[in-house]
Amino acid sequence: MISRRKFITSIATGVAATALLSACGKSGDTAGGGTAENPTLVNYTWWGNDDRAARTNKAIALFNEKNPTIKVVGTFTDWAGYWQKRATEAAGGGLPDVMQWDLSYLRDYAQRNQLLDLGQAGIDMSGFDAKLLPSGKVNDKQVALPTGTNAFAVYYDPAKLQEIGVAEPTGEWSYAEYQQFLLDAGTKSAGKYYGSTDFTGIWWQFNIWLRQNKIESFTSEGKLGFTKADLTKWWNLNKELRGTPAIIPSDKITQLLPKSPFGANKTVSEPTWDNFMGGYLADSGAKELKMVAVPSDDPNNLGLFLKPAMLMVASAKTKNKEAAGKFIDFMLNSPEVGAIFKTTRGVPASKIQREATTFDGVDAQVVAYEESIAKYLSDAPEPPIVGFGTLETEFLRIQEELNYGKVTVDQAVDQWFTSAEDVIQQNA
Repeated sequence: MISRRKFITSIATGVAATALLSACGKSGDTAGGGTAENPTLVNYTWWGNDDRAARTNKAIALFNEKNPTIKVVGTFTDWAGYWQKRATEAAGGGLPDVMQWDLSYLRDYAQRNQLLDLGQAGIDMSGFDAKLLPSGKVNDKQVALPTGTNAFAVYYDPAKLQEIGVAEPTGEWSYAEYQQFLLDAGTKSAGKYYGSTDFTGIWWQFNIWLRQNKIESFTSEGKLGFTKADLTKWWNLNKELRGTPAIIPSDKITQLLPKSPFGANKTVSEPTWDNFMGGYLADSGAKELKMVAVPSDDPNNLGLFLKPAMLMVASAKTKNKEAAGKFIDFMLNSPEVGAIFKTTRGVPASKIQREATTFDGVDAQVVAYEESIAKYLSDAPEPPIVGFGTLETEFLRIQEELNYGKVTVDQAVDQWFTSAEDVIQQNA
């Protein structure tokens, strides 16, 4: 299964600004007090690979050129290292001025009042869909804004399917039909490819399945909205496929890291977010990849939604609120930034940026996919409960043990619920 921690290559810090970052949230003059000779310093940090770093540094250079009284200094790292650094900084009271963020960790920091209310930062929010803004709101404060949107999809390689004699999917399929597709692909490839990874190990696809069955993931009180029986049913979905050519074994996935099985050309398909298209093409060398909607047993309810691909936040302790807000506004609304990133941060969330950006090739394909599922989309989820990042990691880890045959489905469910209840109790 691909996840950001597997998809993103472990990399060293991309800009020689570590010394400056050590003064996170305390650097520079007061907001608006900078000059060309002594500009206000804004530290910005993000996770990503070399391609994202190159694009981000280009956007930062453009902002600095247009705003000579502000100097943005950027650093980046890999996914796992990123959150370790933020936890250390938060404990010491020194988060960077501006940060790239993920929905999974938003409530954790916002409820501890460590993130700035962006409604106070002078950012133009008029271009954001009202249905999307709740994803960055905690306790009635807009603490985060999305850089772009993404939606879940099933990727497949048409050339591989033609090679093994399996018809391309239309995206109008039940779970049984989807599973038959995976089994046919793995079997007919005679050992060359597997059908896919085990989709039941992906938290967000489980979330979609819950939506398809009109079940909440979490309640407004911060409790689990689903039962052990629900998770048991989900993890039993692929019970008959584990150990067959339909699903690549977990040990083989580990051997392929940092590439995903699909990117490494070991599977013919993979379910994940639509903005991974560029990375998949680069990793696999494929001439063309396609996307279709996820399976559902109710053709009128696919359970899909637009999720913030990433978010931008600012430290509540920044001494440069005005400058930080100006930089965030530029990154989210500027057409020039849209031209730099295209859909690599998701389809631009701000209408101002999106409508001024020309999309072609892969980027046009991602935009077209989101347009194709527009009629099925429901509201974006609100930020998950505190500790969700831990639960998502545990969801994958325990499901991998299930695929290794180390635990039964019932044991796996009990393990995850024990972890979830502990996390909820600790953060009550």
